Amino acid sequence: MTGAARRMRTGAEYREALRDGRNVWVLGEGKVEDVTTHPATAAMVEEYVAWYDRHFDPEWQDVLFAPATPDRERTAWAYVVPKTSDDLIGMGRSFAKTIFLSAGNITHTPAYGHLISMGVLTAVQERNVSAKQIADAAAYPEMIAETGRFLTFCGGAAPLGFRLRDNPADRAALKLVRETDAGIVISGRVGMHTSPAYAEDVYVGALNGVKIGEHNASFIVPVADPGVMTVCRKLAARHANPFVSPLSSRFDELDGQMWLDNVFIPWERVFLVEASPEPIATWLLWHHLYGWLAKAEFTLGLALALADAMALKEHDQTVEYLVDLIADIQTARSCLAAAERDPSTTVGGNCVANHLHLLPGGIAIFKARQRISELLRIIPGSSLVVAPSDADLATPELQAGLEESFGGGGWTALQRSALLQMAWDHVSSGLDGRESAFELHASGGVPAWRGRLRQRFPSYNELANAVLRAIDIPMPEIDVGNIPAAPLAPRRVNTIAATPPPPKS
Repeated sequence: MTGAARRMRTGAEYREALRDGRNVWVLGEGKVEDVTTHPATAAMVEEYVAWYDRHFDPEWQDVLFAPATPDRERTAWAYVVPKTSDDLIGMGRSFAKTIFLSAGNITHTPAYGHLISMGVLTAVQERNVSAKQIADAAAYPEMIAETGRFLTFCGGAAPLGFRLRDNPADRAALKLVRETDAGIVISGRVGMHTSPAYAEDVYVGALNGVKIGEHNASFIVPVADPGVMTVCRKLAARHANPFVSPLSSRFDELDGQMWLDNVFIPWERVFLVEASPEPIATWLLWHHLYGWLAKAEFTLGLALALADAMALKEHDQTVEYLVDLIADIQTARSCLAAAERDPSTTVGGNCVANHLHLLPGGIAIFKARQRISELLRIIPGSSLVVAPSDADLATPELQAGLEESFGGGGWTALQRSALLQMAWDHVSSGLDGRESAFELHASGGVPAWRGRLRQRFPSYNELANAVLRAIDIPMPEIDVGNIPAAPLAPRRVNTIAATPPPPKS
């Protein structure tokens, strides 16, 4: 299978594919007739265009492509099905380099979609309902690799209003309208997921409530299919001048809901899995940690640049702040390195970054993330708050005074202000607030990561009994196997009063 690389999709082809008649709304902006040109979405489309086109850039070839092997043609790391630790290391390096470009804000890429599709295959293999199910699930990631089609993920949970309905039977996100020889028809609404305006398919997980026989059903739904409406959240608040909003003007993925009205799903896109989304996340947690690490590394990069720009690189306390950031970043890096070099294997024989090593890194970042942002607000001092824009610096009445106030030390006022504005946009903007809130929910937050670690830690009884053997009298055998055996904490349940109160006026 060696030889020329599999053909990559171009950015122009992706952009054209989005002109597919999709029904997209952005709250506060109205209906988006064309996501490639609308002011609310066009900038993000171009970032995804750049993601595809980067694969044609000679300077990125070594980062983005796996070399050919006797078993595999030269392939973009984004579409590799990992079989070895070296595969994971190569994929991880490509994730780290590409996510850093957006300061950790673009986390749902076509590469992430391929990881979703591999998780679907793993979930179906573990469930082992039928050979056809497994064949259909295996065909989808292969199709993604061949076409570059962009998949995103939705757990399938219902929006709040559904969960508050009087009749428990009406609280599920989706309902099965009918089955046919060719597939099923479903209706309903599913809650928050990321980049639905820019993706071509959405995987809707088994939290949606639909059952086929005794099995929990999940689906892959094309965004542009008849009966599908995508309703995205309001834009992250940002200044209209890109100099003041260098990140938030470019990197707002948008999150949204999907509303389905009698949508047909062919059987080859219906996957019967367990109710929990955990198997689907087999590779996603790994990618999540790379996203959080990219944001932290970008923060450290800004902090180092600001230490120079503010003439503080020889100030002892500032250096201590930098060391704090370095320690947090190196913890996550070390966890990723261990996870990739001591991998696990799925039931289908694919290689996975070992969650036992991965999870402590995620927990550490969760604990440190607020302090990481706070340090970047501290390091530049009050200049961060009052930095001017390029337009201000070009205003005749202000130009000289602002140059005196913000220039000097080898930096012009424009240079120093550009750096300060980027730092502000990174840790004090609406986009930063969205990212912080999103990550507390999308991957389950600290409780879910702690629960996963609790389940995977292997040495409970070994350590407890090893301690007892150091005591020179007979001791009982300890069994604390109940600790890892306990299930993950369930999703929070919305409690409905027996007699609902009237709506508040």
